[in-house]
Amino acid sequence: MLSHERVWAAIDALAERYELSASGLAKRAGLDSTAFNKSKRTSADGRPRWPSTESLAKIFEATGSSVEDFVVLIRGGSNRPSRGAEPSVPLLGFAQAGAGGFFDDAGFPVGQGWDLVEIPSATREGTYALEVQGDSMLPLYRNGDRLVVDPQETVRRGDRVVVKTRGGEVMAKVLSRQTQKQLELVSLNPEHPTRTVAVTEVEWVARIVWASQ
Repeated sequence: MLSHERVWAAIDALAERYELSASGLAKRAGLDSTAFNKSKRTSADGRPRWPSTESLAKIFEATGSSVEDFVVLIRGGSNRPSRGAEPSVPLLGFAQAGAGGFFDDAGFPVGQGWDLVEIPSATREGTYALEVQGDSMLPLYRNGDRLVVDPQETVRRGDRVVVKTRGGEVMAKVLSRQTQKQLELVSLNPEHPTRTVAVTEVEWVARIVWASQ
């Protein structure tokens, strides 16, 4: 039975699956850190307050979980992904990504001998992970976090993306605006300025589809 209590318990279970608090899950999804606090689960007059479908969609995207996974958690099922063995994708650091020989012109990984990392959702061939190095992506991504990138995903305004320039720079940004001549990229770290990059200087752009600590 779908109940207010079970839905919120499923959100807590989803956060626990990825070793996050409810606040951490909310921040990972780009929501206010208090969005899933227990105090927000009832209104001032004591009526049950349900999470919005938009909030659910955002935590699914941020964790790579599916509606089916969430339904299992609502039913009190296993706090593990329901797809069987966890898939793995190639992993490398941002510094490596900036070097030559690791990607083709479309942003797909090439070559052999990559390290592998498991992720809790199915992926398409060509998906890979980049390990964050340093603090330039705080507060959203920390040193050691892994960003799973799918070069086949359509990139739209507002998406979190990884961009590689022809000069070898690799950066994770939010795509704010795209024209035929340039990309406007908002930094994840508010201390870093917005970047405008000419399309002719961009080697490839790929969407971040999942992030893991």
